[in-house]
Amino acid sequence: MPLKHALWRIASTPSALSEGVLPSEALLENMIVAEPAILSREWMIVGRQEVTGSGGRIDLLALAPDGSLILIELKRDKTPRDVVAQALDYACWASTLTAQDLERIYSRFTNQNLATAFEARFNTPFDEETVNQSHQIVIVASRLDSASERIVNYLNQRDIPINVLFFQVFDTEHGQLLSRSWLLDPVETQTAAAVNAKPAFKEPWNGEYYACFGHDGSRNWEEARKYGFISAGGGGWYSGTLNLLKAGDLVWVRVPKVGYVGVGRVKGSALPADEFILRDEQGIEHPALDILKEGSYHSHLLDDPDGREMFVPIHWLETRPLQEAVNETGLFGNQNTVCAPKTPAWRHTTDRLKSFFPQWNTNS
Repeated sequence: MPLKHALWRIASTPSALSEGVLPSEALLENMIVAEPAILSREWMIVGRQEVTGSGGRIDLLALAPDGSLILIELKRDKTPRDVVAQALDYACWASTLTAQDLERIYSRFTNQNLATAFEARFNTPFDEETVNQSHQIVIVASRLDSASERIVNYLNQRDIPINVLFFQVFDTEHGQLLSRSWLLDPVETQTAAAVNAKPAFKEPWNGEYYACFGHDGSRNWEEARKYGFISAGGGGWYSGTLNLLKAGDLVWVRVPKVGYVGVGRVKGSALPADEFILRDEQGIEHPALDILKEGSYHSHLLDDPDGREMFVPIHWLETRPLQEAVNETGLFGNQNTVCAPKTPAWRHTTDRLKSFFPQWNTNS
């Protein structure tokens, strides 16, 4: 069923805002370029109206913090089924883009250097080896017919990451307002893209999760070891995938550029920083941020539901200090905070890690 909602003026006698019409979808495209947060606060627009190999033009291209590519297609005057088919066709073209291709696309779009801009935007180097290892498709539309929505859901169920962003326009005496809502939770398509990265060889997931713990000024691994947690924040792209974890799940934890440092069982669901409780050395409970002193844990974003730090309690089975991290050529790595990899590299990785963390299967 197409998603719709209403906005109401707050008053003793509330009144609904009348739904309006966007003057043109070109205006919406301009707005997205000017403010990418309309789609996601963690996406960087890198191309616009780029000619594809089949002679079409893709509306917008964006990069996520892990270097995955997002294809953004506005419905415009295309029929619902045509826009889905066209987006899939463009995805075939986009899957072949190299780092050098993306650098040329970005240069045409901004006349700037992509590597420099990427590092400035995400505070991480632009890695030519891992960029565009996966991609997802986003269709932007005011409405979509039920059949097309079923197609989108079907594709996602088969791990083809495609989503629809619905927008609505409302008229007020002070101008127009734009609202938007997603057909699917964006975490679902982000995760689908992560677990289906190149190469295309897939195998059943082994039931063991991968987690990325960013040891930097924002958080501290020794505190995570001591108190039993993993966390992420700074934006929904980083913290959203923590919601994949459920009590009892086995998770292997890697610190980027360092290696694998721990394995544990999840004890509970993700909680925001101001609701997460830890016990001190005397067993007394305190709010987590009253105890944790070696990282900021995005404490300045406590009132931001999207940016605040989220915590997952972990019962550690075995951990290592950073200087003893396991880091070998061929081990799986990904910048998503949590994912359920379906690649042979993940099976190889967990098999190797079990020899380094022999307590991984204990119940204590």
